[in-house]
Amino acid sequence: VQVVESGGGLVQPGGSLRLSCAASGFTFSTTSMSWARQAPGKGLEWVSTIYSSGYTDYADSVKGRFTISRDNSKNTMYLQINNLKPEDSAVYYCHKSLSRATMGQGTKVTVSS
Repeated sequence: VQVVESGGGLVQPGGSLRLSCAASGFTFSTTSMSWARQAPGKGLEWVSTIYSSGYTDYADSVKGRFTISRDNSKNTMYLQINNLKPEDSAVYYCHKSLSRATMGQGTKVTVSS
């Protein structure tokens, strides 16, 4: 099982980013996947989940600004982040929803002017 996150960077407040999570080693299309994030000095926070059915769920703190999606043909999950805020600065991780142990190295998002 392997997941590789990418797409992070330095963005000004109000900007947008699209994070990607490339998965391998398991049947992606039948697996629920999640994004989590960890801000400096804070614990891991669940952000969003997309189920194999396509149903999505979001933390209240990101609802309306984040959109999770998946492309089963590419074994890839995405997180579109709009209207970024400084409090969104964190390392973002993807993982199989039922196993945080499958997290990758993460991709860092820094929101700053």
